[in-house]
Amino acid sequence: MSNIVEVRNLSIDFKVRDGKFRAVDNISFDVQQNKTLALVGESGSGKSVTAMSIMQLLPFPQSSYTGESSIKFNNKEIINASKKDLLSLRGNIISMVFQEPMTSLNPYHRVGEQITESVLLHSKVSKKEAKDEAINLMNLVEIDDVERRFNSYPHELSGGQRQRIMIAMALVNKPKLLIADEPTTALDVTIQAQILDLMSKLKNELGMSILFITHDLGLVKEFSDQVCVMQNGNIVESGNTNDVFDNPQHKYTQKLLNAEPQPKTIINNEENPLIKIENLNVFYNMPRTSFFKKNRFHAVKDTSINIYKNTTIGLVGESGSGKSTLGKAIANLTPFEGKIYYDGRDIASSSKEIKKHIQIVFQDPYGSLSPRMTIGEIVGEGLGVHFKLTKKESDSKIDKVLSDVGIELNAKNKYPHEFSGGQRQRIAIARSLIMNPNFMILDEPTSALDRSIQIQVINLLKDIQDEYKLTYLFISHDLKVIRSMSDYIFVMKDGIIVESGLSNDVFDYPKQKYTKKLLSAALRYATD
Repeated sequence: MSNIVEVRNLSIDFKVRDGKFRAVDNISFDVQQNKTLALVGESGSGKSVTAMSIMQLLPFPQSSYTGESSIKFNNKEIINASKKDLLSLRGNIISMVFQEPMTSLNPYHRVGEQITESVLLHSKVSKKEAKDEAINLMNLVEIDDVERRFNSYPHELSGGQRQRIMIAMALVNKPKLLIADEPTTALDVTIQAQILDLMSKLKNELGMSILFITHDLGLVKEFSDQVCVMQNGNIVESGNTNDVFDNPQHKYTQKLLNAEPQPKTIINNEENPLIKIENLNVFYNMPRTSFFKKNRFHAVKDTSINIYKNTTIGLVGESGSGKSTLGKAIANLTPFEGKIYYDGRDIASSSKEIKKHIQIVFQDPYGSLSPRMTIGEIVGEGLGVHFKLTKKESDSKIDKVLSDVGIELNAKNKYPHEFSGGQRQRIAIARSLIMNPNFMILDEPTSALDRSIQIQVINLLKDIQDEYKLTYLFISHDLKVIRSMSDYIFVMKDGIIVESGLSNDVFDYPKQKYTKKLLSAALRYATD
């Protein structure tokens, strides 16, 4: 079978303050026609840099290739190609889908207009023909209710719908190669399945090749024909996907394949509810459809649950099911109707004492950590609000909590951008932990992390729970992580808890069709 891309002896250097950093070190691989090759490895392994080099999107002169480096597309050298040749290549013959469509789509323009603009940019057609083609592309990527979605803004679409829009834009000229850089990382398991099925279908219909970049080996096994495993800029193992999975040769590949969260020993404690929720309803105001009538979206519907001391509740469901809204209501960060009690006290009183004991850790630590503050300042910021401490006492508390989450004390004067994703998540946990809370809401705290880093954070959270006697509400769409963390499971759909029970009971004997659907999608990508 012929190769559409041939990479030979590729090495990429970046200028840094004290010299050069080699991000990719002498790698070679081929992408075959109408096949999917996966580049897999942890953050910083060189996957995305390799993909960007194929599109020639690396920043020059900050980055550079060695003289032996070669990237050929259909036997034509790409490195040092003319601007004219690159323009004819990008978007026309090679297209790219990025990890986070919300940052790739223009928030000020309707998604239909953005696809139409892509068509006009690459084709000599009228505006009407471009609009018709945009609608055809939206149908091709299976957007529901196309006429309405065409006029929607990116924020009005779900994560899965936005990713479909990005794929539609990438397919404007029916490319020969689609580079998909972590296209499903932050999506629910059911939406992941839909996006990957869609990409497989389009690959076969359009006869294109796919370079699939991911850190999720479960997706690789399901979706790819060949795989290259990257570590520290090197390809340490490559071959047919089934062969690599069935008989991994390199220790790093074996480590990745064995990096699966282990189910926890269940704590069955239904005596002391720390959080008691009665008839909770949360509404969001929507644009009015009539001058006389308010339009409200019912995000959480008549929910009543108990969360018991020293246990972990796993809250699962698809995007838009109301999981994060429920967490925000408990943290008193959004208006609600009904009653929420913390240790017998109504949280609506919103006393500083209650706020101190209920802490929340968000999905994206980079977005929730101030880039202008050192991590020592970030972690200690709440102490000045809730405690009267001397500087020495504050510094001692900051040092203790950073040590507890595995951050070196000599790093406390660094800024968030100087840390990896896993380290930033540890810092976000430390910021909550320093308040000495009894209850922590963990909203997708591991979804953007590599599996091996996920396991480190999960083990850290378990250790912290034991040491600090914490109660957790753990919100996630990753059911393997949920099972590893949770004593009880609540399954949420359309604002309603549709199933609940002990973790093992829900996982082993699900009762509701929706729960079975979630579990089926998650098990589809199991690596074992």
